[in-house]
Amino acid sequence: MGAPAFLAWPFLDAVHRELHDRLAPIAGQVSMLLSDVHDERPETVDCSVRRIVGILGERGILSFAMSPAPGVAPDVRSLCVVREVLAAQHGLADFAFAMQGLGSAPIGLFGNAVQRERYLPRVASGQLIAAFALSEAEAGSDVAAMATEAHWHDGAWYLEGSKSWISNAGIADFYVVFARTSAEGGPKGITAFVVDSNTPGLEIRERPEIVAPHPIGTLVLSNCRIGPDQVIGEPGQGFAIAMATLDVFRTTVGAAALGFARCAFDAALQRARTRRIFGGTLGDLQMTKAALADMSLDVDASALLVYRAAWLKDTMKGRVSREASMAKLHATEAAQRVIDACVQIHGGAGVVRGSLPERLYREIRALRIYEGASEVQKMIIAGQLLKLPA
Repeated sequence: MGAPAFLAWPFLDAVHRELHDRLAPIAGQVSMLLSDVHDERPETVDCSVRRIVGILGERGILSFAMSPAPGVAPDVRSLCVVREVLAAQHGLADFAFAMQGLGSAPIGLFGNAVQRERYLPRVASGQLIAAFALSEAEAGSDVAAMATEAHWHDGAWYLEGSKSWISNAGIADFYVVFARTSAEGGPKGITAFVVDSNTPGLEIRERPEIVAPHPIGTLVLSNCRIGPDQVIGEPGQGFAIAMATLDVFRTTVGAAALGFARCAFDAALQRARTRRIFGGTLGDLQMTKAALADMSLDVDASALLVYRAAWLKDTMKGRVSREASMAKLHATEAAQRVIDACVQIHGGAGVVRGSLPERLYREIRALRIYEGASEVQKMIIAGQLLKLPA
């Protein structure tokens, strides 16, 4: 896949173009690692993620997912470039990179000096694997409905409850866990904690099989004792910490979807050029040309929205909730359409287990749900619009 035209857009600087070029051999190395991975048992997938994290850490790529200074968000355009390139190679590669950033961002943005020094350098080097534990069985899109609690007693916090659909569950070295620390309902009274994986009272259960396998499971906390030094930020600040973290990474989900879409579009274009049918090629057919035009439009529109949102976050330094939601919503929904068209253009070959179209078809689906489902993104966009002056 050649260098996309978007690299010349004014949203990006020379450093981002250099990063894209630097990523090519690294992405190829990761792709070779995953090319023979057909065993999708949890232990095999876990091992693959650990190896990818190690490679990305050794090659200095994980540093782009990290906070460069206390309270400073990582460069979102760099995050997007990395996620797009890695996703175009394999969903697990994108997953491994993204979770190192998401799982450590609350510490980078709100943690104290001791927490930053203890965790962040080893996350960046790939020595530690991070996880972000926010969702619950009955509190996914509605974060404020969380039921996990933390009680203060004899100089320590005791966590009780469970977290569901937690990526890196079972392989993470630490979890950023959000729990309610006061009886006040809604978003108030939620606190963020960093909990090491070997903490007594922390247990991983229910590693479900999902359509695009990656480490995921339920985190159960039972009389889990942690010290006051493991609070991130201030007690009661947890909801703001979670939202600020998602405001950074939501746009990058769109970038991952864009990587999947570019990969599918390239595969469809190649198929249309080479597949012989009715005395010509598949690309000679008007219906195929129409499909390719729609796919190209979806890819470019997604790229514009993604890199606009990333540029705004990097340059304006404030919240970009509407723009990030628009990027995430459009890019993930568009990628689903592009990949579906890719499968259709490949015909029967597109639904063969292990084929590129079939793998992409499975990989894209979760992106329309995690870090805010498409329906939630629409609510955010509309809510922001209604706040504008009449």
